[in-house]
Amino acid sequence: MGLPEPPPQDGPPRAPSQPAEPPRYGRYAGLLAILILIFITLNTILTKPNGAAGIAPGEALPPFAVPLATAYLPGDANVSTSGPHRACSVRKPGVLNICELYEQGPVVLALFVEGGSCADVLGEMQALAPSFPTVHFAAVSIKGDRPSLRRLVAKRHLTLPVGIDDQGDLAALYRVASCPQVSFALKGGIVESKALLNPPSLATLRARVAELAAARPASGVGG
Repeated sequence: MGLPEPPPQDGPPRAPSQPAEPPRYGRYAGLLAILILIFITLNTILTKPNGAAGIAPGEALPPFAVPLATAYLPGDANVSTSGPHRACSVRKPGVLNICELYEQGPVVLALFVEGGSCADVLGEMQALAPSFPTVHFAAVSIKGDRPSLRRLVAKRHLTLPVGIDDQGDLAALYRVASCPQVSFALKGGIVESKALLNPPSLATLRARVAELAAARPASGVGG
């Protein structure tokens, strides 16, 4: 007795089903890690830990030397205050040395991270610089990316020095509370007024720089 024939099928025979391909998550892992790091950096700065508000008026700017973003010098921020290799002694091409700047005159220093409108203050500082020739403008990127910073400098036609703090040492040293954080120091390095803790308008920044330029260091400070 033979086996019964299978019932006829409508249409052409179907190919055997293939197992579903597993999701390709690996290629997104690197991007996700970068986004997490950016979030942590921005969150640390923007949440104003421990009531940080920058260096207070009357205090001295902490010394530091960092590589310029446009230079090709290796190394991290030097914040040492003693010894033969202390920060103030590191003076050579390709280095932004805050001591060298405030020895020459008043200083406007912006600390920033690359994100959102934070870096816009650099363009405003650049626009004001010709009107205040006795004031030294400078900026440092906290945990920045050098190729990206070089593009930023070129795009905005910046001539003010822009340094890079790879490890983020200046965030704690300067009690960074916002992005950007702009400090105003007299010749000699003594802070003249409270730091700006939010992106300032050009008019606000101009008024603060004019106030700094008109101020005089205390007797015996800054020569």
